[in-house]
Amino acid sequence: MSKKPLILVTNDDGINAPGIRTLIGIMNSIGDVVVVAPDSPQSGMGHAITVDATLYVNKVQVDDGPQKEYRCSGTPADCVKLAIRELLDRKPDICVSGINHGSNSSINVIYSGTMSAAVEAGIEGIPSIGFSLLDYSWDANFEASKSFVKRITEEVLENKPDTGIILNVNIPNLPKDDIKGIKVCRQGKGNWVEEFDKRTNPMGKDYYWLSGKFVDLDNGDDTDTNALENGYISVVPVQFDLTAYKTLETIKTWNFK
Repeated sequence: MSKKPLILVTNDDGINAPGIRTLIGIMNSIGDVVVVAPDSPQSGMGHAITVDATLYVNKVQVDDGPQKEYRCSGTPADCVKLAIRELLDRKPDICVSGINHGSNSSINVIYSGTMSAAVEAGIEGIPSIGFSLLDYSWDANFEASKSFVKRITEEVLENKPDTGIILNVNIPNLPKDDIKGIKVCRQGKGNWVEEFDKRTNPMGKDYYWLSGKFVDLDNGDDTDTNALENGYISVVPVQFDLTAYKTLETIKTWNFK
């Protein structure tokens, strides 16, 4: 009898977020689950790690599931590092991060704590997936995403993508019957047109609230943003090697002397 896969579950919305609780339930039907997640929301932290403060990890029991759970005071990337180096007795067969409350498509992948946790696992050679639902509400309904999340996870476990490849999966906020399917895409080009709301506190000191609007700069029909707009789940393979290979040989011809 084959051993169940060991599944590391993490996120950036915090260990009590409905998204991760949904993800844990799905993973319990696939393998043996260990959860290491932030003790508070860490959205937008990107690949930050804690280097100038103490990290704390506490074993907790959030619900009655069979999984082992740990609450961490650090970032999503910290959670994965601690899981691999200190909390697990063997390398997990897969790491799944999410389900994030909100989109991580297009340029959002750069800022995402959800995806950075998955990328950290990828750096360690662990197959990994970041899941996101396009609903920022804390009370988001994850029911329609369940069967798709399970199917994608099982495909990764069976097929094992190349080392260092991480899947960025975004799910439209639609009823299950309205989701048209799954599309493997490229990352769409886009950016945030940002604004800072400047205010002054009672002590006369200025402070700022960041806000902005996402702008899609890509007209391609093969992008994650296009897939999501048309009712499909987007799956984008990403990597942590940021080398611009197309430009590498050109820059080698420059005269730096």
